[in-house]
Amino acid sequence: MSTSVGKVRVGGLSVAFERAGTGPPLVLLHGGLSDHREWRGQIDGLCEDFTVVAWDAPGCGGSSDPPETFRMPDYADALAGFLQELELGRPHVLGLSWGSTLALELVRRHPDLPRSLILTAAYAGWAGSLSPEEVAERLESSLRDLELPPEEFVRTWVPSLFPEGTPRDVIEDYVEVMATGFHPGGVRQMLFAMAEADLRDVLPTIGVPTLLLYGQNDARSPVHVAEAMHGTIPGSTLVVLPDVGHMSNLQTPERFNAAVRDFLRSV
Repeated sequence: MSTSVGKVRVGGLSVAFERAGTGPPLVLLHGGLSDHREWRGQIDGLCEDFTVVAWDAPGCGGSSDPPETFRMPDYADALAGFLQELELGRPHVLGLSWGSTLALELVRRHPDLPRSLILTAAYAGWAGSLSPEEVAERLESSLRDLELPPEEFVRTWVPSLFPEGTPRDVIEDYVEVMATGFHPGGVRQMLFAMAEADLRDVLPTIGVPTLLLYGQNDARSPVHVAEAMHGTIPGSTLVVLPDVGHMSNLQTPERFNAAVRDFLRSV
């Protein structure tokens, strides 16, 4: 299946994306500090059943940097404008980590847009899922590490993203994506947005089918975070993939894609 890449203008920003396949639209929202390339296994693996669209959030990959004041509501409005520019109607929305919090903010600000939600390694924002002490520690250490060269900065994240035993090529591919698409200014806005986000009030209002998809060994979004969200989102489905961590889509793409496909066929 052929793919295409492009850019659209949204609110004065240039937003890059990759698109592949035919069928119902499925929009992929990458994690923080990354870009659409972390979804290569899903673009290739799901494009026979869906029109798969993976964006680069403002400040990531091929997209332009947002203003310093950008926070999660601004990203959600940019995403809504992006969906409108591509005429995707009501797509299924799949977010990973930071992208899952963005998906929840999209529900808050544009509740009629998502057809369904798949929230992977998700938080209700850092402020909504973690203790104030942990939020402060994550933000402070990340901002401090931003002074490092891109690859060194990226490698400070690797231990919390991949459990021991992850194949070296999986880790190196991800490091390359993060380091080569690195925008220091964009990273700063994403970190502040995530640290300030508290989407707990949105969870009980979600009225579309929702899959929570987590790795059993996720050190950043532990299973207790998944269980708290599952207990609050009406009718949600929780799937925990064994023996994988935060980046389950990269560690076990076949199982990840099968869980996504099974869920979307059911809705």
